[in-house]
Amino acid sequence: MKVLLINGSPHEQGCTWRALTEVAGALEKNGIETELLWIGAGDVRGCSACGGCSATGRCVFGEDKVNEAIDRMQQCDALVVGAPVHYASPAGAMLSFLDRMFYAAGGTMANKPGAAVVSARRAGTTASLDALTKYFTISNMPLVSSCYWAMVHGGNAAQVEQDLEGLLVMRRLGDNMAWLLRCIEAGKAAGVALPVPEPRVWTNFIR
Repeated sequence: MKVLLINGSPHEQGCTWRALTEVAGALEKNGIETELLWIGAGDVRGCSACGGCSATGRCVFGEDKVNEAIDRMQQCDALVVGAPVHYASPAGAMLSFLDRMFYAAGGTMANKPGAAVVSARRAGTTASLDALTKYFTISNMPLVSSCYWAMVHGGNAAQVEQDLEGLLVMRRLGDNMAWLLRCIEAGKAAGVALPVPEPRVWTNFIR
């Protein structure tokens, strides 16, 4: 089993990276393989709602790592996304990244557990977690929780090391995700079938 962790910070080894590596360490301790993908510090184009991904399951814009993330998720069993807090919400580049990733391939991630972690100097963390977890709840992905909201505090990775509670929360998140993945694996081995979705009904409020 393998988990993809996406670092949505412009800093490759900053606070968000430190949180994600703590989650990854707990997963690996439980025998779960991990992959860490950094979205980079460059521009991330927002979704243009062109619909070009509908036929291919891939975004038509290929200058960043969105399609790489989609490809990696085909080989992974769960997803953890991490972002820093900018103006009381997740970093804009990460939101643009996830908009395109989930618009193009959200259906292929159904029934794979998901979790979000955030980092902040001080505030805006719970609002940011709410924004990030919505990608999972619209895509039939079970949410993985911890013993507190999945956040760390600090201005750099060294300061996050002092957030002992935050790091504990990250480890518990990794433990819980590993447990859920094993439960899913055991269910499949026992013949428990995945839910069969009804045909989708689209209802507009204005006719």
